[in-house]
Amino acid sequence: MAAVSGHDTIGVGIAFMALSDKTKLGAILLEMGLVTEAQIDTAVAHQRRHGGLLGQNLVAQGAITQAQLESVLNSRPRVPRTVEETGLPLPQLLKMLLKNIYAADLRTASEMRDSLGLPFNVVIKLVEEATEQKMLAALGEATATGEMAYGLSELGRRFAKECMDQNGYVGPAPVSLTAYQQRIVAQKISNERIDQAQVEAAFSDLIVTTQFIENIGPAINSGKSILLYGPPGNGKTSLAERIGDLFGGTIYVPHAIDIDGNIIKVFDPSLHKRVDAGGDGRTAAQTSVILEDVDNRWVPCKRPLVIVGGELTLQMLDLEFNPVAKFYEAPIHLKALGGTFLIDDFGRQLVKPTDLLNRWIVPLESRVDYMKLHSGRTFSVPFDELIIFATNLDPSDLMDRAFLRRIPYKLETVGPSPDVFRMIFRMVAKKYALEPSDAIIDFVMDQITNGHGEELAGYQPKFICEHVVNACKFKGETAAFSEEEVRKGLGHLLVRDTGKLKNMAHAA
Repeated sequence: MAAVSGHDTIGVGIAFMALSDKTKLGAILLEMGLVTEAQIDTAVAHQRRHGGLLGQNLVAQGAITQAQLESVLNSRPRVPRTVEETGLPLPQLLKMLLKNIYAADLRTASEMRDSLGLPFNVVIKLVEEATEQKMLAALGEATATGEMAYGLSELGRRFAKECMDQNGYVGPAPVSLTAYQQRIVAQKISNERIDQAQVEAAFSDLIVTTQFIENIGPAINSGKSILLYGPPGNGKTSLAERIGDLFGGTIYVPHAIDIDGNIIKVFDPSLHKRVDAGGDGRTAAQTSVILEDVDNRWVPCKRPLVIVGGELTLQMLDLEFNPVAKFYEAPIHLKALGGTFLIDDFGRQLVKPTDLLNRWIVPLESRVDYMKLHSGRTFSVPFDELIIFATNLDPSDLMDRAFLRRIPYKLETVGPSPDVFRMIFRMVAKKYALEPSDAIIDFVMDQITNGHGEELAGYQPKFICEHVVNACKFKGETAAFSEEEVRKGLGHLLVRDTGKLKNMAHAA
């Protein structure tokens, strides 16, 4: 077969897709709790026998309603039907096509579709355009699929290398800046409602007062910024992490965005958890033999939880340009858009607190952030994420009143009372199969407050239990509390006042 018409190529390609495409819809419906795996398995089996889309089969069997299906489908990025609907100019898409072919040795339109993440009909249009410009040449039937194989001409090879020299990004086609901005607004974190029962469930393994839950609930639903402050070791980081995990909605993160030919990579598998991730062990609930209507330039993800500590620098909040590959990596807080960004141990970063706060005065106030390309071009993105500052330093030493005003929710985490300390100690000990007596807990509190002059803190029971378990393991004994081991454990955990030690040395 020396040649094939565009119409025939499209027909063959669609037939191939119907046998090979993987759906994201099933995984998303599962993540949202709208269906069960058993319901999807049944729908997929029916789909294999009778055809139709997965969603249609789920509606037919009564697993979900048509309104629920349409709500999920409408929340997804709209699939571009034409080159124009991609939001990118034809020359830019041609460059992406030729670079992917050159870098990955792609042959068929289906391989190109999988690489670019674009719908098949758009890829066919690009292939036809590249063939007309003598960049691609038809090579005949490829494999048993009957698809046409293509190869770069000498002209196409030279052009692809030139494009790689200008911008080395290869992979799914980017989305436009406008599409990215609109998507951030459409999937705002404040769109989700987190009720009291969810918050209580998230903190179920912590000792948290009812008053704290009533205070933190509105803060979480605001989707703005929270300051958690108080003495060290009383659960600020644990609380912040659970807040981030509360959000269960699916958002769509682009592999990359395009701004006048400049590529910015956004999707980061180390931070973004895919909803549709498969791999080994993929079940029928995540697969389909029928093509689903999806724009694969976007990745369905759980709302991200990004945590930074002392390593945070101002440079991490700017676009990172790779001078060799000649494309950008999105800054860490852009990767957290639609989710939660926790700055742990705030005030102990390499960057001065005032410098960091000055960088975010405008975003926290106007909910818009501004980025600058190395060319000088500036662009804006909606600043939609829940920012949590967690610190054990005095907030008034870290920021002035003007900035404190821009953080609408400020919650103090205080040390536990003796009664709460007892509850924490027993709860923690149970996890280590230990049973502390009242006398042991009294001894612990006395040693902390009177023996060491320290305040009770939520982190202390865990360390003491771990020390007891490790000490008994070393001795070959059954793990059990004793005053001797508690005293030793606290000796490791708490340091003596060095001023007193110096005075003792002088007296000697």
